[in-house]
Amino acid sequence: MARCWEQRGCDEEMQADCPHPNELADRCPTKCAFAQCDRPTHELTVDPELIFDPAVDRDAAIREECLYCAFFLRQGPRIVELDPACSPEE
Repeated sequence: MARCWEQRGCDEEMQADCPHPNELADRCPTKCAFAQCDRPTHELTVDPELIFDPAVDRDAAIREECLYCAFFLRQGPRIVELDPACSPEE
């Protein structure tokens, strides 16, 4: 997935006044009008089980809004596949 400033072809002057991160590893911010996801699978969620799932690899998200997308949280990369038998005792 391309970062929005790569798709738009922002020059240095545009990037200087832009809310985008300056580091290449940072995500497209949610406040950018050009960073909205146009995929048909995008679905905003407020389900805390999805949002706080410890197995989701959040570093793989290119956009901040991916962190609240039900599709990304369910289908995206995993840090580890959690085995319920190996979970810590409560």
